[in-house]
Amino acid sequence: PRPLPLPPPSEARLLAPHIDLPAGALLPRPAAAMGERKVLNKYYPPDFNPESIPRRKMAVDRQTKVRMMLPMSIQCSTCGNYIYKGTKFNSRKEDALGETYLGIQIIRFYFRCPRCSSEMTIKTDPKNADYEVEAGASRNYEPWKDAEGRTAEAIKRKEEEEMGDAMKALENKTMDSKMEQDILSNLDDLKSKNARNAGFTDADVLDALHGEQRRAEAEKRAREEAEDD
Repeated sequence: PRPLPLPPPSEARLLAPHIDLPAGALLPRPAAAMGERKVLNKYYPPDFNPESIPRRKMAVDRQTKVRMMLPMSIQCSTCGNYIYKGTKFNSRKEDALGETYLGIQIIRFYFRCPRCSSEMTIKTDPKNADYEVEAGASRNYEPWKDAEGRTAEAIKRKEEEEMGDAMKALENKTMDSKMEQDILSNLDDLKSKNARNAGFTDADVLDALHGEQRRAEAEKRAREEAEDD
């Protein structure tokens, strides 16, 4: 944009009395003129038809580069390197064609071992809210998953037993209530024990220990004196 000419010296002093400009100098355009270049809204003509814009054809098996963290600890099948949970990778993501669970698309990730650069593949597992290793590696043993699986199997088996047997359901309900009462009674015992022990201090405990030691020493001396007599 062309600069604006300076106003007369009298007006220039009124506008900026602290600036001493030479004669014939030019002032830049105001800030409002600079903001006009940043066009945020586009003009759409009245006869614009968005359906006339050609749609870009996307490949069915296209892959996307993503940055991900390993959701589990695995071991590379090629070099035996252990890769721990939380390790960051530059991976490729794609939809597993023809693999869905209740309408949820299963996604596959490709990444490479940081030691031998062999390719490994994992997939999402929406059924178990987890991931599964597909190729190139093996998942490390996780004991808490076995405990969770046993708990889920016990609950499922219990529900199947109660589904067609009202007496079994009543029996399980009675056992659950009895177990809950036992837990509450044990909790009350612990609370009462803590309340009794709350009045003791460290000095009381040391005195009790020293008293037991003195009694043991006195009994030992008494036995020795009895043996001497």
